[in-house]
Amino acid sequence: MTQSRFPRRTALAAGATGVAAFAAACNSSSSGSPSSAAPGEYDEIGPIVLASGKDTSGNLQNQIDAFNKANPDGTAKLLELPDNADQQRQQMIQNAQNKSDAYTVLSMDVVWTAEFAANQYVDALPDGAFDTSPFLPATVDSATYFGKLYGAPVASDGALLYYRADWFEKAGIDAPPTTWDELKQQGEQIKAKVPEAKKAAIYGGQFQKYEGLTCNFAEFVNGAGGAVVDDQGKPTVNSAEAIAGLQQMVDWFKDGTIPKAALTWQEEQSRNAFQQEQIMFLRNWPYVYALAEKSDGSSKVNGKFKVAPIPGKTGAGVSTLGGHNYAINKYAKNKGTALKFLQYMSADDTMKANLLATSTAPTRSDLYSDSELTAKFPYLPVLLQSIQKAKPRPKVVKYGDVTAAIQDAAYSALQGQKSASDALNDLQTKLQGLIS
Repeated sequence: MTQSRFPRRTALAAGATGVAAFAAACNSSSSGSPSSAAPGEYDEIGPIVLASGKDTSGNLQNQIDAFNKANPDGTAKLLELPDNADQQRQQMIQNAQNKSDAYTVLSMDVVWTAEFAANQYVDALPDGAFDTSPFLPATVDSATYFGKLYGAPVASDGALLYYRADWFEKAGIDAPPTTWDELKQQGEQIKAKVPEAKKAAIYGGQFQKYEGLTCNFAEFVNGAGGAVVDDQGKPTVNSAEAIAGLQQMVDWFKDGTIPKAALTWQEEQSRNAFQQEQIMFLRNWPYVYALAEKSDGSSKVNGKFKVAPIPGKTGAGVSTLGGHNYAINKYAKNKGTALKFLQYMSADDTMKANLLATSTAPTRSDLYSDSELTAKFPYLPVLLQSIQKAKPRPKVVKYGDVTAAIQDAAYSALQGQKSASDALNDLQTKLQGLIS
């Protein structure tokens, strides 16, 4: 394993950034004008707190330690929130509504930007603080609201299909599936020809009623040629294509292609199922790669799996855009330190070291062609395609209500409480009321 190296202290280049070129197309009117820090606030130096979801990689504290060593006058402390994204969001919102300075830097899911910016939970970053040109355009767009940058893109995410390459070889299968039908056919072929795979289910993802279900649902809808919202931001979730996408999910649960247990799976449960040889194919994020390759006994699949694009109905699928941006709490103290922390964590050296240690998807374009990285992580070109082709979730101020409605609709169909068409007709009506 390549030794991780922690970076020298670097700041991103200042100057005109062209952020407006990546302005987000927001689908709902703002509930407040964009919030910027008061003059002088970014001169304040002192201790800060990073509020983030549980660090499953084990490397975040190492990065913070490196930052603290270079910045003894203004150090950072990690506060881990629950690993459930919905619970993280709720705690961050409650902190802001209480005008609390308990959290300084927020690790925002990329889809929270419009909501957090419009409600003035976070500050627009100072003009010229970041040069956005080295970053993937989709990641800059995810941190932008009405032409203002509200976060530093520190991690991106595109869905990947993990599959058992050793079982493929034993079953005589030459290439990973590009369509849903191929995936199921290959799974059945593996069951027939590979004795140790007979008890494994074919496919797994994230289907518990939380944000991961929104991502998986959107990928089935987009993979069938549908869309949750159109290019103008109008709901189109009851189209024939969208219904076909949800119906595919329903059918796979009914016939056992997806195990019933997956209704309780988030990212970690599904990762563990793959690593313990309970499923043949896994839809998950890039962070899984480093953990599944561990040779310490925690993974039964190290050296036995490969990665491919997620499939769709008639060809390659469409990932939901994931990732996180670091933003600064409007009510925080020591915003000068916070800005240095954002610059440090989004710097090229920091991001490369983190990728080497954790397989987290970077937001900087050049890292996807770095020879050291592609040698260690040969899936990087596949991941880049996934991110470049990925579709964002609806960019709306009332995102919490929107994602809850999506989850309710999808889960009711997966549990057999509603037909796919009834669930999505009801969802269409709800989204029309939430997205104006």
